[in-house]
Amino acid sequence: METVMRIKVNGRSYEVRVSPNSTLQDVLRKELGLTSLKDMCLGHGACGSCTVLLEGRPVLSCMTLALDCEGKEVETVEGISASGHPLIDSFLDNHAFQCGYCTPGFVVTAKALLDRNPRPTAEEIVEALGGNICRCGAYPAVISAVQQASENLERHGHGEEKKN
Repeated sequence: METVMRIKVNGRSYEVRVSPNSTLQDVLRKELGLTSLKDMCLGHGACGSCTVLLEGRPVLSCMTLALDCEGKEVETVEGISASGHPLIDSFLDNHAFQCGYCTPGFVVTAKALLDRNPRPTAEEIVEALGGNICRCGAYPAVISAVQQASENLERHGHGEEKKN
């Protein structure tokens, strides 16, 4: 039996019909057309490529039931990019991707880290991104990208505290 649920994604409110077993990933990709979320591990919650922010916390959208997100706020890499967050440019500047399949999950998880710790050490970055897998091995470039974004956040004052 389908249910109508309300959800806010990247600052925009939606009402969507979902089944009890629909995942957040299903809703975001199939209903809302947000294609940044990937599914490298076929829904087993093992790769991090489908990571989104749910109420500011990184979650695996393939393992999160859509109905558990009723009335909550979700942010995807599309929203992070639209906000002009320095992570996007730093990933480009540092060539922090190869095939790009894992990149959205890394960016989203890195944003959550920078939101709670704007000046992380390399070790803290590695720990925070530990649930994200890159088959191409772009890990060193990802660390550099997060460090550069951290410096740019500090330099340009971009961050949650700047929102009106």
